[in-house]
Amino acid sequence: MMTTLTVNIDNKKTEKAIKAVLDAFGLDYNIDQHPDAAGKALSKSEQVIYDRLRKSAEEIKLYKEGKIKLQDASEFLNEL
Repeated sequence: MMTTLTVNIDNKKTEKAIKAVLDAFGLDYNIDQHPDAAGKALSKSEQVIYDRLRKSAEEIKLYKEGKIKLQDASEFLNEL
């Protein structure tokens, strides 16, 4: 079974972050450009989310390459 997800993105930075996450998971995706889409500066909270997504995507990529080991859920919960 395949699921299709449609996401409307209105700036290039967010688009790059989402594409990086999809690439890190090895997912296939299509991009449709809309002529009225205009890039805008990110708000402070959007920039924080973008930076976290980019970092997470990079960690997933490094994990898949065998360069880092990710913390498992039980270790994470023990830290809380």
